[in-house]
Amino acid sequence: MSGHSKWKNIQRTKGAQDAKRANVFTKIAREMIVAVKEGGGGDPLNNSRLAAVVAKAKASNMPNENIKRTIEKALGSGSGDNYERVTYEGYGPCGVAVIVEAMTDNRNRTAAEIRHHFDKYGGNMGATGCVSWSFDRKGIIVIDNEDQELDEEKVLIDALDAGADDVETDEGIFEIYTAPDDFVAVSSALERMGYRFLSAQVEMIPQNYIKLDNPDDIKNMEKMLEVIEDSDDTQNVWHNSVSP
Repeated sequence: MSGHSKWKNIQRTKGAQDAKRANVFTKIAREMIVAVKEGGGGDPLNNSRLAAVVAKAKASNMPNENIKRTIEKALGSGSGDNYERVTYEGYGPCGVAVIVEAMTDNRNRTAAEIRHHFDKYGGNMGATGCVSWSFDRKGIIVIDNEDQELDEEKVLIDALDAGADDVETDEGIFEIYTAPDDFVAVSSALERMGYRFLSAQVEMIPQNYIKLDNPDDIKNMEKMLEVIEDSDDTQNVWHNSVSP
């Protein structure tokens, strides 16, 4: 259980997403529709917000036909989807900082649902800005190297040449960090070089972490994250907890 991007620490979340791939694709499609409407059209070359979502979709193995169909739906005048981005902040057990990014067509419904999940598992939803100050936004691209087929020095050079800020290696993966505004350019450049991503998106990275040791706190935190992530309106959940 972790609030940052380390691949070894998000296997639980990824495994849950893989088991509910259709739900993941639905959430990405919703994000794509909003990106088309808010970002200025259906061409990723001219819509950086859409390009970022497309990169995320491809890393999640969303079929190209699904991506194309979703963009066409967003461009069509008959699309009745009317979602907006909302962010909720609060605290989990032991003061763990939690950020929930959602897309909703009913703010009141979503806020009530997220607040209920916080309250039920020993947390509380706070005001906007109460915890986001302690996170940094970074683009993160994760590349699989479990088979050790990629040369570390070459990946480092390619990533830096593409405009990345930093590269870390950890247990069979490369984590490539970018400034949020550089994420699309870096991910596109690496994709052209032939790299395939395990994940690719702009994330909220905690500046510090809270370690949970009490089994009840760990259980409540994990359950709270699970039910929030399972909400149809939730897009991403970021937090700063770690456990043994």
